[in-house]
Amino acid sequence: MPEKKRGIGLQRSLGLYSALSLVVGTIIGSGIFFKQASILSNAHSTTNAIWAWIIGGIITLTGGLTIAEVGSMYPETGGLYVYIEKMYGKFWGFLAGWVQIAVYGPALIASLGAYLAILLVAFFGLPQTWTVPIAILSLFLISVFNLLSNRFGASLQIFTTICKMVPIFLIIIFGLLFGNEHAFGQVISGATTSSIGGFGMAVLATLFAYDGWILIANLGGEIKNPQKILPTAIILGTSLVLIIYVLLTMGIFSAMSANQITKLGEQAAPHFAIMMFGPIGGKILNLGIIISIIGTINGKIMSFPRIMFAMAQANELPFSKQLSWLHPKMHSPMVATFTMFVFSSILILFADADRLSEICIFSIYCFYLIAFIGVFKLRRLYPDINRPFKTPLYPLTPIIAVLGAVFVMASEIQADLIGVIISLVFVLIGAPIYFYKVNK
Repeated sequence: MPEKKRGIGLQRSLGLYSALSLVVGTIIGSGIFFKQASILSNAHSTTNAIWAWIIGGIITLTGGLTIAEVGSMYPETGGLYVYIEKMYGKFWGFLAGWVQIAVYGPALIASLGAYLAILLVAFFGLPQTWTVPIAILSLFLISVFNLLSNRFGASLQIFTTICKMVPIFLIIIFGLLFGNEHAFGQVISGATTSSIGGFGMAVLATLFAYDGWILIANLGGEIKNPQKILPTAIILGTSLVLIIYVLLTMGIFSAMSANQITKLGEQAAPHFAIMMFGPIGGKILNLGIIISIIGTINGKIMSFPRIMFAMAQANELPFSKQLSWLHPKMHSPMVATFTMFVFSSILILFADADRLSEICIFSIYCFYLIAFIGVFKLRRLYPDINRPFKTPLYPLTPIIAVLGAVFVMASEIQADLIGVIISLVFVLIGAPIYFYKVNK
């Protein structure tokens, strides 16, 4: 019997703090700690690197401001899948959802789970052979936690988001107040002035570090007063992350020289912690990163199954009846959540999840692009429809968002054409599944 007829539905129990922690906690993973050296190497100077973080943040913010308008119009479970369907029809909406639930979402969760296991093994001094079992067990425990009411997942998200702020604020405060270097003006030894291409690659790297803000839209059907809270969470969340990323970067650049950072590579942030606080500082930073990744995984496990659930409710997937089942007391999409866990675990065991998530970046940005363009379409077709939130500085804001998406896609084509082709193949695999369900 359909869920709605039995009176069972997703609970609108997520408030502003829960939504905001989901945006911030899903974006901030481990990249901000480990990618400083690679961004600095491409930018060639600390000033350019800081500008790369600012520009990447502005591009992300324009995307958030653009999607916030659509989210306020269609505050439903499914996020981008729903928006694309409203703009372009069921087929394109299905493909937007398909690539997220079949490949991109499981690959992101699997790669984060594997990385979390590597850190846990190192932190507790466990044998390397435990890495894969710990990765799968970690995903299982977080998934089980999300089988409960969404309030439990939201509480975990708030807790982990607060915890991950501790090492971030320590780096910012001690770097800016006690650092002996200049955050601006340092140039890497032997580097000429930064080329446009090098600076572009630095901005591209920051855009990947900012990605994940849109996942809160997948829980549109569970947010209280979503017409107001959803756009507020997206805008405040992305703005807050922009400020945090820039200040943390300045903190690291103030504490260590540009040459030292590029030489240390991914160990720059851990070296900073040990330099400032001794061996215990390194442990605190590693613990903060572990908690940070747990929060990021939790946000994605809360979010991606909601797309699967929404598509199953529309009877667009095989086993739709099972995938759209909600627990009568917890009101959580249990089968969809467990299915996402199984997909992710399979990737941990048999595939390179990191590579798959990188490959699918192009396809995700394809749908970002058409969603940004779709705002112009909706303005033209439905000028009088109620818009609880309107994109400010229209049409400039969505134009910047469009240009940002085009920049990412062009960069991906230039850097990894084979990966782009594979990404499009994953998208096209969804077409026969869609038409099979339609004909059936």
